[in-house]
Amino acid sequence: MTENICAVPALTSSQAWLESLRLRTLPLACASVITGSALAWWQGQFHFSTAVLALLTTALLQILSNLANDYGDAVKGSDTPERIGPLRGMQKGLISQKQMRVALVLTVALTLISGVFLVVNSCQSLNDMLGFLALGALAIVAAIAYTVGKKPYGYLGLGDVSVLIFFGWLGVLGSYYLQAHHLNAVLLLPASACGLLAVAVLNVNNMRDIESDRKNGKFTLAVRLGTRNARCYHAFLLFGSLLCFGLFAVMASLSLTGWLFMLAAPLLSHQGHFILREASASAMRPMLAKTVKSALLVNLLFAIGLVMN
Repeated sequence: MTENICAVPALTSSQAWLESLRLRTLPLACASVITGSALAWWQGQFHFSTAVLALLTTALLQILSNLANDYGDAVKGSDTPERIGPLRGMQKGLISQKQMRVALVLTVALTLISGVFLVVNSCQSLNDMLGFLALGALAIVAAIAYTVGKKPYGYLGLGDVSVLIFFGWLGVLGSYYLQAHHLNAVLLLPASACGLLAVAVLNVNNMRDIESDRKNGKFTLAVRLGTRNARCYHAFLLFGSLLCFGLFAVMASLSLTGWLFMLAAPLLSHQGHFILREASASAMRPMLAKTVKSALLVNLLFAIGLVMN
């Protein structure tokens, strides 16, 4: 272990914390709020303060998830030098377990404060307030329980379902409802599309580390599906997201600008073909950042199209 740490280029404590925070994941995490707020704008129900507080709360939840992920994987020893993905502060010995626990408690406190402000600012009834407080508490528990605890659900292959729920359905529909104060079944389509793109990012990450995860008892869905099926599953996620956005555009009778998201279709198609073609886990390393950017681009184009409508 000492030899591995010494082989890593020297990092400052601040750099180690920035690695663990994974700030590059925040734009994608906030995509659901952007999509939900764009839907509210389209309905003439957009509220700036609610959107900002929702973005802040979502960003804090993502940071909490990132820190908990590092803590859980480090404690369980599943992040080893053998994995293709980068080792972070705890794995490099630059952040202690005690320091990370303090950071987790602080992040939970900040998330609760932001969430309470969001609920108080946005909810119009006691039932809504209690409901969203319960959902917020559930989101905090889910962010921590992904890799922390005796039976973290991320190690059981349930991470994809969690991402679809929180980064898709709850993220989009929740941020929309807090502004418009009503829901429509057709909104499940863009919410599902947003969630499927977020799952695609997780799947690339899991395909990259499929061998090390299997060896260390982390049975992600990619591990359970196997190399070939995980790649077919990825193509389904990309195609499914475009299909859901397209069905919504048809059912909502959007004008031509409402189809702006299709400008990203060739990019998603190219990435899907690449992932189906490349069988090695190492080929997924550059695809992770590309999938994040593509997912964010599709959501932004959809949101811009709604605003222009």
